[in-house]
Parts: sequence; C-alpha cells; structure tokens
Amino acid sequence: MRIGVPKEIKIEEYRVGLIPESAAELVASGHEVIVESGAGTGVGFADADYACLGVNILANANQVFEQAELIVKVKEPQLQECAQLRRGQVLFTYLHLAADKPQADALMKSGVTAIAYETVTAEDGTLPLLTPMSEVAGRMSVQVGAYALQKAVGGRGILLGGVPGVAPAKVVIIGGGIAGSNAASMALGLQANVTIIDKSVPRLRWLNNTFGPALRTVMAHEGSIREEVESADLVIGAVLVPGGAAPKLVSRRVLQNMQDGSAVVDISIDQGGCFETSRPTTHDHPTYIEEGIVHYCVTNMPGAVPRTACLALNNVTLPFIRSLADRGWREALSRDSHFAAGLNVHEGSIMNAAVGKSLGYSVSGSMPVGAGLCC
Repeated sequence: MRIGVPKEIKIEEYRVGLIPESAAELVASGHEVIVESGAGTGVGFADADYACLGVNILANANQVFEQAELIVKVKEPQLQECAQLRRGQVLFTYLHLAADKPQADALMKSGVTAIAYETVTAEDGTLPLLTPMSEVAGRMSVQVGAYALQKAVGGRGILLGGVPGVAPAKVVIIGGGIAGSNAASMALGLQANVTIIDKSVPRLRWLNNTFGPALRTVMAHEGSIREEVESADLVIGAVLVPGGAAPKLVSRRVLQNMQDGSAVVDISIDQGGCFETSRPTTHDHPTYIEEGIVHYCVTNMPGAVPRTACLALNNVTLPFIRSLADRGWREALSRDSHFAAGLNVHEGSIMNAAVGKSLGYSVSGSMPVGAGLCC
C-alpha cells in the first residue's frame, strides 16, 4: 500500500504522522511510504533521515494527497486539506469532529473514509491512541497554568507551590481520567493544594489510593463544582466524552465569582470545551481574559512539545497503521471491533454515534464490510 504523510499545516503544529523509524518498519513490510518534504523538520527529522530508510520524499502536499491510498496525519485536516481528499482514500488521524461541523461536512463531501485516533477503543474501555496525548496535555496543563497565573500575562501573580509562610495556590481539576490524573501528579509535584472532582466513585477511590492524602477528591455535582471552582486559583478542565462534545460544567456565573486574575486551562477544548466561556486559541495567541479570568484554550496543546508528543504517539499508532496497510481498512476493522470504533466518516456518512449526536446528524447503522481489501 502507498502510505502518505503530509506536513501538518495547523498553526504552530510541528508533529508528524510517521517518524523515520515507523516509516522504515512499513517499508520493510513491503509498503511504500511517501512523505512531504519538510514534514519532520519540526521534530528534528530531516528529509535525509527518511530517504536513507527507503522513504520517498515528495515536493508538496498536493503530490502526497494525490498519490497516497492511506493518509496518516496527527491533527484534523484543515479545510484546504479536506478538499484534497477523495472517495476510496483512507484518512487516519485525530479528528475531534463533535466540535467541528465544517470539518465533518467537508469530510463527508470528499467521500473519504476517516478513522479517528480518539475513538479507537481497547478491551478495558480505554482509548489507547488518545492516552499518550492526554498524558502530555495533562502534564502541560500545569506548566501553562502556572504561567497564566503570572502577573505579566494578566494573572494574580501567584506561585503554585507558595513559599514558607505563604500558602500554595489552590488547583482544581475537573475530571480524574488520564489527563486529570497526570495534571494532579504535576501540580502535587510543585507543592500546590490540589483537588480533583470526578463523578465516578471507583475512579475517586483509585485516585485516593494512588496519590494518598496529598490529593483531595470530591464527588462531582453542580454544587461541588461551583464551590470548588469559585475558590480556586487555577482550574483545569479535563472532561472527556469519547467522540462527543464536552459538557459545559462551569458556567459564566461561576467564573464571575472567582478572583480576578485566576486562570483556567481547558484541555477539553478539542471537543468544544467544558467552560461556558471557552473558545479555541492557538499557540501563537494562547490566552485571553474574560470575566477577569485568564483562559488557556489551545486546541493542540501537545504540539508545543512536538518531539515528546510525536514519539509517544507513534509508539501507539504504528500497529494500527500496519494493520490498515497489511489488510486494507475493511478487513482491519472487521477483525477488530475496538479498531472499528475509530470509523467516524465513510463515503458521505457519519459512522460514530457520539459524533452524530453532537452534530445533529443521523448515523449509518453498521460498518460497511465486503470482499474488497484495498483502500
């Protein structure tokens, strides 16, 4: 199969769909890999690093989209990229369609078969292709939150860990999953006063057993969220509904009752955000102030640490890419119902129930399968 890797064009996005070592494994298995010139430079991989391993370097994205049967990316295709996709072609990347109707419409119009990293599941119910980026985003959220609290960017001028004789900042994390627990680990490491809010008693029990008395856990309901957020210096939103839009758990009124100069970091912004006042930002303009609160709502947080993020992503995506290449998408998804959960769009139809519900579209009843094994 011919596998294509275009250069990412989202603002300040430096990751690449395949690192040279991953591409080399596919080439060794008999597949052809084509990479746009410069696609890996943002993470330190020159064209020569690919070429010496048998990868073909093409001059521009148009050539990659035109020639590839399978397109492997990191971030959702921008509209100009959607226009280059076609029926019979497979796209494998993060999509986050629930908060992006224009992209969903463009993918349906293209006729492409689009498989989303973030809705592929595992036997234990986890999301194996989302987990590493949730780990990165969770850990990053504390770094950027600490920065947002600095006076020069509009914050209250608070040090997360405090100093002897001065209390540490109060950090509230909404959601105790992968991103939330990684955020807690970092915030506790900086000696902040940390609270996690979650609706799952087993998860709260796990968090308590893992972090011990240093971490405070609270059952999520409207009253507890309001009380904890209003008294917080930094709030991290780490809520996830697989495939669906994030619920708005923190209202504008609650933020109005926070101290001016407090900060919120919305990890959930890829799925629409969990703060009523959230709106997407980019790495070149990451924050804004609304209701006196510094908001950090960058939709590709791990793109700020592309080397780490890219290596972590390739660790988990390569087996799935190899399955698509070896078997074709129909057989690969037919053999693995958890992989099939990643199918979001196929030949003009939405295939994922959570995505369809969020966008208000009907969903095709079942995954299309058949004898044809080519993409």
